Amino acid sequence: MEKYPLIRKVYLYLFSMVGLVLIIIGAARFIDMGLKTYVFKLAYEQDKVNYERSIPTPDFLERKVSQAGDSKTVELTEEEFDQVQYIIEDSKQWKARQEAINPVLARKHKDASINLSLILVGLPLYLYHWITIRRELKGVKS
Repeated sequence: MEKYPLIRKVYLYLFSMVGLVLIIIGAARFIDMGLKTYVFKLAYEQDKVNYERSIPTPDFLERKVSQAGDSKTVELTEEEFDQVQYIIEDSKQWKARQEAINPVLARKHKDASINLSLILVGLPLYLYHWITIRRELKGVKS
């Protein structure tokens, strides 16, 4: 321990600072979430809009519709018809799953897990290194 005292001090202070920074970032993000939830309630509205999805149109269908011109009917092969049916069924299933999920609440849970993990990593890192620094400082003063 006494062989490299400067390196040890730099290490302890550096990792203590890293732990403190993680705690501060996690706490600040939690405060941000709280403000967005209770004060600035429109902050998550964009997530709702972004969550909506448009139904993709197959390339072959776009080509056939453009070739049909003014005609109201489009001729499809059996395989193309099956693909359209599959897209319609998939879209219905996707819409049912989407309605079951609240995108804002899902985003809040995601953010909360990130914030809590920052604090859970930062707190022990900070406490261990800061307590070690304090212990060594008491030993130097004696």
